Amino acid sequence: LLEEVWTYDTRNLVRPGMSSNPIIVGGMMYFSDSELNLVALDAATGEERWLFDPSENHPRGDNLSGGIMRGEVYWEDENGDNSRVFHVTKDLVWAINPEDGTPIESFGEGGYIDLKKHHVWPAHLLTDRIRQSSPPVIYDDHLILDANPGEGRESPPGNMVSFNTITGDYEWTFHTIPLEGQPGYESWEREENMIYGGANSWGGFTVDEKRGWVFAATGSVSGGIHGNGGSRPGKNLYANSVLAIDAETGELQWYFQTMHHDIWDYDIAPAPMLATITQDGKERDVVVQTGKQGKFFVFDRDTGESLFPVVEKPVPTEAAPGEVPYP
Repeated sequence: LLEEVWTYDTRNLVRPGMSSNPIIVGGMMYFSDSELNLVALDAATGEERWLFDPSENHPRGDNLSGGIMRGEVYWEDENGDNSRVFHVTKDLVWAINPEDGTPIESFGEGGYIDLKKHHVWPAHLLTDRIRQSSPPVIYDDHLILDANPGEGRESPPGNMVSFNTITGDYEWTFHTIPLEGQPGYESWEREENMIYGGANSWGGFTVDEKRGWVFAATGSVSGGIHGNGGSRPGKNLYANSVLAIDAETGELQWYFQTMHHDIWDYDIAPAPMLATITQDGKERDVVVQTGKQGKFFVFDRDTGESLFPVVEKPVPTEAAPGEVPYP
């Protein structure tokens, strides 16, 4: 028999509503409300212990209110010290004391990291253009996030970035749209005065602690189904891809692209899943990726080799006026 034990009023539900998965640590429940406040409740009684309002702790004020943050992340060091809840409000990442809801001032810039300052675009062009909507992940003392800029025509690149969990110091960036000289850059037929953005891992990440790797799945390049076909031609790495990345260094270990030059909005929404399966009597660690195509991709976790046949077939490249499908 299920009985209601307590109810907590989340006050005004502003657009786009509330989409938060609470975490419970030591009897305390932490979650983000619709105004991107971080709330701590007694998990047994529903009593509010504290509420952290980012608009009262940053010069941007109410500009930090409203939006979606699907979850929080709790971290403490190997000795159980330096505990903190990482809370994201659009392009700011806060380290909050889980006991009293105050920012940990030794982290970043007095308690927060500004994601705009560690991007390939100038910071003044990024306000309200990048925001983290799914929770970060942590490997050891590496806090790993995505910029989640969306996939519109003028969206910035959706790079992955890592910071130190204690200090907030910047560590590395993986460019989901490679810069000149980086592997994958040659997969783009570059055009002048064209914005190359998107390719963001907006569905979240998965960590393999044994290997020290983080797995991500990316969305479409900017433009998406709204004009992508006739522009930004090429294979478009690393959009629409499953990525295995070293969590210490940000180095790519392997990748698989599930859709070349996506003109169908087949961005990969869910995070990769880690599993161990038996094939031909032998256990194998794998990465399983689902998506909008209605297919299950199953990869060897160490090499990225597909455990089942993946067949690529030629397609017409002049299917419709103005479109340039990948061959």
